[in-house]
Amino acid sequence: MAKTDATTERKVGKVMHEFKEGELKSSSGDKVRNRKQAIAIALSEARDAGGRVPGPPKKKRSKSA
Repeated sequence: MAKTDATTERKVGKVMHEFKEGELKSSSGDKVRNRKQAIAIALSEARDAGGRVPGPPKKKRSKSA
């Protein structure tokens, strides 16, 4: 089963293209310079558009003896 759908893939592709061209701006209006921030913006926009987006990674629990 796929973790994303076509809507999400299109939105992420569009946002990452804007990032690479230097046109992506954050909510404060500043240019986005960090790739991880660009991905977070893309997933957030995809979520708002109704796309299927995986949740954040689960924290690992260490086993103590």
